[in-house]
Amino acid sequence: MEIKTDFLVIGSGIGGLSYALKVSEVGEVVIVTKKQDTESNTNYAQGGIASVFSKDDSFELHIQDTLKAGDGLGNPEVVRRVVEAGPGCVEELVNIGVNFSKRKGEKKQFDLGLEGGHSKNRVVHVADFTGKEIESCLVQAVKSKKNIRILEDHLAIDLITQHHLIGYKRKPDEKIKCWGAYVLDIEKNQVITCLAKVTLLATGGAGRVYLHTTNPSIATGDGLAMAYRAGSPVANLEFLQFHPTALYHPQGDSFLISEAVRGEGGILRLQSGETFMEEYHPRKELAPRDVVARAIDHELKKSGDACVYLDVTHLDQKFIKLRFPQIYGKCLSLGIDITREPIPVVPAAHYICGGVVSDLEGKTGIENLYVCGEVACTGMHGANRLASNSLLEAVAFADFSAKSSKKKLKTLKEFTFPPIPQWSLKGVFDQKEWVIISHDRDWIQRFMWDYVGIVRSNRRLEQAKKRIQILLDEITQFYKVNPVTYDVIELRNIAIVAGLIIDCAIQRKESRGLHYNIDHPERDDKNWLKDTLLKSEEE
Repeated sequence: MEIKTDFLVIGSGIGGLSYALKVSEVGEVVIVTKKQDTESNTNYAQGGIASVFSKDDSFELHIQDTLKAGDGLGNPEVVRRVVEAGPGCVEELVNIGVNFSKRKGEKKQFDLGLEGGHSKNRVVHVADFTGKEIESCLVQAVKSKKNIRILEDHLAIDLITQHHLIGYKRKPDEKIKCWGAYVLDIEKNQVITCLAKVTLLATGGAGRVYLHTTNPSIATGDGLAMAYRAGSPVANLEFLQFHPTALYHPQGDSFLISEAVRGEGGILRLQSGETFMEEYHPRKELAPRDVVARAIDHELKKSGDACVYLDVTHLDQKFIKLRFPQIYGKCLSLGIDITREPIPVVPAAHYICGGVVSDLEGKTGIENLYVCGEVACTGMHGANRLASNSLLEAVAFADFSAKSSKKKLKTLKEFTFPPIPQWSLKGVFDQKEWVIISHDRDWIQRFMWDYVGIVRSNRRLEQAKKRIQILLDEITQFYKVNPVTYDVIELRNIAIVAGLIIDCAIQRKESRGLHYNIDHPERDDKNWLKDTLLKSEEE
């Protein structure tokens, strides 16, 4: 089966949906999403969108806070462009129906939250379920467009480039071109050749590479792996943000306790009830995420305890229920009344600051391929993302990419797709071998947590490198001789992204931002004030 379209959007979070709405003004759009239309990292975002709206705030302050959090690697030009686009992006979301929380007694003024690393209250939110509200409104807007088609339960396998052409030999200086993607219809187990003049990767993050994560089950680094295999540079994957406070409970898998809880006065305590953040940073609970995560990690290793506690029992009960209805409800369903007892929390893999390298318009190293959101490395976050800058970056770069893509489409009006071969599903799936290979996913997640986690060392990284290479060889061989399935595709992507994270971490011989190596504990601006770049020639 073959589909032809003007724009192919892979991913259905805030970036992908915002982009789709805008480019639908000039062409046909197909959106490919792994699960249901609202399942994405956006849907799990509790905090909000950082943007300048108060009189005592300014673009300059937001820029300074972002660059400071980025620990020397943020791109000032990118940061300025995104920050200055913020208010307009928020207003666009308001116009499609997002009902951001307002100040008590006010109809127009946003209730601006304060989160770690911010010098001013500037987080626009919808209580504690901002992402869910944004996602819902965007999905409704997209579904109202007749020229946007959503393919749910479809998983992109590989980007289509010249190397898929039969008998093709790429010239040394010839730029790689993207013409869409091969996509698996999960229910029918059928591969679709989806040809597109312009493709956007908006596939989100890769938290499921780790054992403990706040990410949904679909966050397996698919876009990162696809772009890398196709030949696009990726960068800074060592900068994996571990959210300091994920709920520690057997039924609380992936549930995030928002940074905003600490912003509103939540206090971190040890099992004994003692506080500890004052020993690590003058801003205590409102220190940047990497500082808080390392502090918790250090205290847990020192004590041997399974978790620390986030205490809001000193705050007004009505305020807690109104400000954090989702967190209150979730914890209560698990027998934890957060108005009366502290919340057990642990750090968990949350957000990857590196990704597929892009320019100011979201263009990648592959022609006709754009990228936005967590899968991208735009230069916005540097070595550490400032809280609530992720949704801001995604919606801003969706706009930048859409404007560039519209211009690109004009140059491709007379374009004809080359003869792309259909995907072959021949062969018989080796179920017995799969039983063995399927365990690789759990092994990868465990050794990534143990060896490439919050605190790293040369020895741990080298051990991780050896292990991932063995597993990659096994998985690659299995992939080559068996028909594709959903689980095999995800496992392959997880293994590739794990290897890339390890390679970037080994490259960086210093500690900066989210990357902390006990064998190189100091920041080294002389040699490492630069990105870690990786590139593979297409398969």
